[in-house]
Amino acid sequence: MRGYTQDKDAYLKRLRRIEGQVRGLQRMVEDDTYCIDVLTQISAATRALQAVAVGLLEDHLGHCVTEAIEHGGPEAEAKVKEAAEAVSRLVRS
Repeated sequence: MRGYTQDKDAYLKRLRRIEGQVRGLQRMVEDDTYCIDVLTQISAATRALQAVAVGLLEDHLGHCVTEAIEHGGPEAEAKVKEAAEAVSRLVRS
């Protein structure tokens, strides 16, 4: 079971909404919408994706990493390192 399993439907709903935003962006560019308006919508879609990423990270820490730490050993160290690398990627994006 994945850490996000209990919230899977909510994540899928949010991702579908973001997918709609991206399709809207494509239409805006096709319709030659004013640059700043397109950039504003790109910013909104980016924030929405970041919110999903933070939620998934919270679920991963609360479930996968916590479980690995409870069991201890090298798997725990690997999960903590993996989570730290994920945070690092999110911070850079």
